[in-house]
Amino acid sequence: MATRKGANKSLKLAEVLDLNEASALKSSLMDLRGSGLEIDASQVKRVGAQCVQVLMAGANAWDADKKPFTFVKASETFLKTLQLIGVNADHLLAEEIRQ
Repeated sequence: MATRKGANKSLKLAEVLDLNEASALKSSLMDLRGSGLEIDASQVKRVGAQCVQVLMAGANAWDADKKPFTFVKASETFLKTLQLIGVNADHLLAEEIRQ
């Protein structure tokens, strides 16, 4: 994580984002609220709808706080799953990973 005050913090997502991970993900996001957030989803191999809901709620919270919430890395599985369940997260993706 970043050490400068006001700098963006980072969060690396687990390989499996299922129902069991949803609560831990929510707690991690709550701990990081208040500064910009860069999310690394590059190692994600399986994604459940519950974790997608937690991530999208996080994006809304960061938007309300007027702080950046960006996926800076994302696996193909993560991106395809978002697409398959109908979540348009293009505005949350770093330029390098937009399709």
